[in-house]
Amino acid sequence: MLTSTIIPVILTALVSGVVAQNGTDVLTTGQLGNATVVENNPLGQTYIATLPATSFFNPNDPLGNIRGSVSAVANPNGIGVQFQISFSNFPTSGGPFTYHLHDAPVPADGNCTKTLAHLDPFIRGEVTPCNSSFPQTCQVGDLSGKHGKISVDPFVASYSDDFVATAPGLGSFFGNRSLTIHFGNKTRITCANFTLQGTSTAGSNSTPTGSPIQYTGLAAKSAAPALSLVGLAALALAL
Repeated sequence: MLTSTIIPVILTALVSGVVAQNGTDVLTTGQLGNATVVENNPLGQTYIATLPATSFFNPNDPLGNIRGSVSAVANPNGIGVQFQISFSNFPTSGGPFTYHLHDAPVPADGNCTKTLAHLDPFIRGEVTPCNSSFPQTCQVGDLSGKHGKISVDPFVASYSDDFVATAPGLGSFFGNRSLTIHFGNKTRITCANFTLQGTSTAGSNSTPTGSPIQYTGLAAKSAAPALSLVGLAALALAL
């Protein structure tokens, strides 16, 4: 009798503790779980996406297209990728702007709608906004969701992202894909393909791999009560 009463209570608390990890925020993760940290990215391989001269959204705009590029190279330890972002000449309205890695390359006709959706190998979707405090739960390609939207012109940023790959073999590889910049309402403004610019002879020949992220900081504090509840559930089952 005691067992049948306590188990539902413990399991309800367990689910609540896992879902409400960050105050009132509800985290959304992929159907295949959280994004994994990419290890053994080949060193010395630089991918660059340079925006075209003409805007896809308004090719006749007298002010021209957004200007700039994204450069990406593996971190020295092979874990994740270091991004260098430099954009300018944004439209005077419609922000804050977002930018993402998209699943398909830009076709020859420059149609940004044909780049398909965000790079999302863990099938998270984009209905629930990315929580930047837990980047492993975001779409792999949601760069602005994880690292900040564009609200200034010019926009310059540098950051490391542990969940993308610079070598083929994982779904998180973006070297044969594209970058797309959006208005705040998700309309696509411009897009560009990534191309391999150079390879260092000192690069790693290892095959890139993914490993589950280790929770730290707030995530660890949130996970600890859930782990305690798991122990209580096991105890209840033994009663």
